Amino acid sequence: MERPAWAPQGIDLTVPSVSRMYDYYLGGSHNFEVDREAAKRAIAAWPGLPKIMQANRAFMRRAVRYAIGEGVTQFLDIGSGIPTFGNVHEAAQSADASARVVYVDNDPVAVAHSRAVLEGNDLADVVSADFRSPQDILGSAEAERLLDFGRPVALLLVALLHFVEDKDEPWKTVGEIRDALAPGSILVLSHSSADEGPMRTLGSGVRDVYRQTSSPLITRTRTEIKQFFDGFELVEPGLVPLPRWRPEDMPEAEDPLLLSGYAGVGRKAGSIG
Repeated sequence: MERPAWAPQGIDLTVPSVSRMYDYYLGGSHNFEVDREAAKRAIAAWPGLPKIMQANRAFMRRAVRYAIGEGVTQFLDIGSGIPTFGNVHEAAQSADASARVVYVDNDPVAVAHSRAVLEGNDLADVVSADFRSPQDILGSAEAERLLDFGRPVALLLVALLHFVEDKDEPWKTVGEIRDALAPGSILVLSHSSADEGPMRTLGSGVRDVYRQTSSPLITRTRTEIKQFFDGFELVEPGLVPLPRWRPEDMPEAEDPLLLSGYAGVGRKAGSIG
């Protein structure tokens, strides 16, 4: 397979990446044929999958604007993926020009493209690191330059944790990062689930596709997902399906497809300094 000019050296072009598949779902161009084929198989198993990704991105933007409204102007987005239109720095800096954003991803394409997109933006940067190694994130030069951990930070774990297996102790890692954040910090999280919607019947086909990628898809129950908010107080309306978290418009007839996961925002105990 011919390597595109924008693709970093050393990437295995034969293994699909969840980051690049997500880029494809959102209409991006930084993906390989192997990613597109895997994404198409996932869509065949679960028609309308891109609609969930778009709803997920819309939730993220609403949550970012909520954080800005609460006076939190620092953002740490782990598992950020390939920046497409309407990403965190655009949503945050359009609401507050002084907002600072640190993206984190372990996909070399996501990191390389993020650096290109952020060139000239002194208030946003990207770290090449893995969620499972939180000290590599918290101690990175980029985080030290842009984030003041003595003040509240908005931690974004959006559509990330369902790619982290239980054996990797994701609850413990979230707790480690939480403990490094100041009181008043915010957790923004979304996660797939088979509690409701078509994931209950169609999920096995999608999970089969993702087993062939760099990260398997793990669905969890609402109770399991809520445990990620230990140490945070959920803000209204709590942990709810994606379209139900503070929708900007009056909802139309709800698409059952969008009930295949949960989204929530929590606040770490204490006041903004």
